[in-house]
Amino acid sequence: MPTPTRKPSRPKGQGQWAMGHREPLNKNEQSKKDDNPLNVRQRIEGVYAHRGFDSIDPADLRGRFRWWGLYTQRKPGIAGGKTGVLEEEELDDKYFMMRVRMDGGQLNLAQLRTIAGISKEFGRDTADVTDRENVQYHWIRVEDVPEIWRRLEAVGLDTQEACGDCPRVILGSPVAGVSTEEVIDPTPQIQEIYDRFIGDRSLSNLPRKFKSTIGWLPDSPYEVNDISLIGAHHPEHGPGFDLYVGGGLSTNPMFAPRLGVWVSQDDIVDVWVNVVRIFRDWGYRRLRTRARLKFLVKDWGPEKFREVLESDAYLGRKLPDLEQPPVPEKLLDHIGVHKQNDGNYYIGVAPVAGRVSGTILDQLADIAEKYGSDRVRATPLQKLLVLDIPENKIRDAVEDLRSIGLEAEPSQWRRNTMACTGIQFCKLAIVDTKDRARDLVAELEKRVPELDVPISIHVNGCPNACARTQTGDIGLKGQLVTNADGEQVEGFQVHLGGGHAAAASLGRKSRGLKVASADLGDYVERLTRRYLAARSEGETFAQWVHRTEESELQ
Repeated sequence: MPTPTRKPSRPKGQGQWAMGHREPLNKNEQSKKDDNPLNVRQRIEGVYAHRGFDSIDPADLRGRFRWWGLYTQRKPGIAGGKTGVLEEEELDDKYFMMRVRMDGGQLNLAQLRTIAGISKEFGRDTADVTDRENVQYHWIRVEDVPEIWRRLEAVGLDTQEACGDCPRVILGSPVAGVSTEEVIDPTPQIQEIYDRFIGDRSLSNLPRKFKSTIGWLPDSPYEVNDISLIGAHHPEHGPGFDLYVGGGLSTNPMFAPRLGVWVSQDDIVDVWVNVVRIFRDWGYRRLRTRARLKFLVKDWGPEKFREVLESDAYLGRKLPDLEQPPVPEKLLDHIGVHKQNDGNYYIGVAPVAGRVSGTILDQLADIAEKYGSDRVRATPLQKLLVLDIPENKIRDAVEDLRSIGLEAEPSQWRRNTMACTGIQFCKLAIVDTKDRARDLVAELEKRVPELDVPISIHVNGCPNACARTQTGDIGLKGQLVTNADGEQVEGFQVHLGGGHAAAASLGRKSRGLKVASADLGDYVERLTRRYLAARSEGETFAQWVHRTEESELQ
């Protein structure tokens, strides 16, 4: 009897709204469908802050709270080996991480003092500077959240859409408006986007997070954002912006491609919001692991994405073509003393791996005020800037900043090391990061003080690459490893030779290269000395890594 012919299976929909695919929904999509996440603020203020942690609906606690900058933090004492084994509710502590939204990384002193005061009163003096130009608290109780919001909003700050499947904080140049190299300051457009679209319910349910950077200068990791606008000159139209779409790292790292268009300053807002709308309508919602914009851009290609962006359904007009502009030599970190366009100076300082505190931020405000500044900036490299310092006060200001642990003349190790939150507070982390990065910097300053070129170290507690594992010279992805005694201990998979700008590259993974956390100092010293001995004139660490045999990288 002949075998019946099977009809070809119908491909599963990817949950793209533009194609009418509203099902099947994963639990995250179901939660957003059940209630707009922005509505959770009413329940926090009206119910949870009065009844306490145990009263919080789980769908709010582990979902919608994020739209107001709140994640439950990790319960103390749970080892990294339990991270992927325990249920989320078993990992939850009854305290929250809270992220303060600081679009463009810009703060005045009233805002800085408010952030510092909240840290000391409600967050056990925690206040980390993140690589998204945010400040992040820990130990926040739900009972205190309404009062924290009241204080932030009184000085023009908030936590709205600082997390969640929505447009998160917009990175901007920390020296926008003051740099002598800047041609266009897009701060007004960043502010317009914030005023018009943050909290817009038509954009508050995206397939996943949406990360943006808008700035003239190459001082933000523009290749790894969902949308990036970076300064570029057009031969006919003059100064404007080059548009990149669809970058991201995590477990499937991808650099954003250029769309090949020139964006005028007047078009920034329209282009930004229509890229977001395309993501909302066409992004993949069925699987969370494929829901970032980068997967849609990869499948479509930049040509089709541009075609859809310019279509009547979205932008409704053509954008001028733009040939590849010169690629920046490197990302600027603004550390040290630099002249402003008004004749004053700004000072860039390096905390160790972004770890500061409310006390330090309060002291920073005092120092800024002492030297006549009302403006402080955070950077996408976990650094801080004080603006508007008169020339005759620079040296005294540098010394005062050094006295509170903020170094304007840091070693290469301190200057170029970043770390994510790590196991101390993060439920996804497997290993410690902040303390390990601090200790590693101190070790390397003693062991290899002669280092005369940048070697960036990016320390991550898990595969999600919040500190951009794959684009560091030495990227460290936290995991458990087996030491010489056969014990499971904290360690890292090593990525080598990543970079941005002219050195744009995803780090090389050498086969089986894993290092126990306790052995990191030995490993980085050994690798650095091999590089210093073997480098040719002008050769960077990443260039050396990519031409070196694997055996030399062990």
